[in-house]
Amino acid sequence: MTTTVSLRDVAEADRDQLLTWRNSPEVSAYMYSDHPISREEHDRWFDALPLRRDRRYWIIEVDGERVGLVNLTDIDHTHGRCAWAYYLASPKVRGLGVGSYVEFWAIEHVFGALGLNKLWCEVLLSNEAVWKLHETHGFQREALFREHVVKNGQRVDVVGLGLLARDWADKRAEMAARLRGKGYDIPA
Repeated sequence: MTTTVSLRDVAEADRDQLLTWRNSPEVSAYMYSDHPISREEHDRWFDALPLRRDRRYWIIEVDGERVGLVNLTDIDHTHGRCAWAYYLASPKVRGLGVGSYVEFWAIEHVFGALGLNKLWCEVLLSNEAVWKLHETHGFQREALFREHVVKNGQRVDVVGLGLLARDWADKRAEMAARLRGKGYDIPA
């Protein structure tokens, strides 16, 4: 069976789903903030999306079903860099290579369509599966931010990772082959 992953711009019809996902324990466990996001807070964030030129958000769909969100933030053309993050809110798509596909897509977008030189991210140290996935795609650990955020009343460490366009050029063929081996249609 082939899994079809697609990404599309966030739309008004996604407003309620995003709030539900953001407040779910499976997603909020890996976010910097612990508090439940109120309708008012969420609506302020959502309504500001079209006004922000330094951010982009896409809904991740698997076989036509919404399953998560990917975003680019701090898009800086002067310095040629941006940050990124994603989450898969649906546990039924985990283990299918969806995260790896989304990562490949985001990297290609940043270095191709946007023409930037660096993609970076921050991941809770305890979220080992995600920072190891980033390293598999060529990201290098650039920082360990000790006691950087408070989660559940405890100070926790955060890993800072970065990927340069030249590093991706060396890693791309390997990652494309891996995804093709999982049945994903990846261009040469």
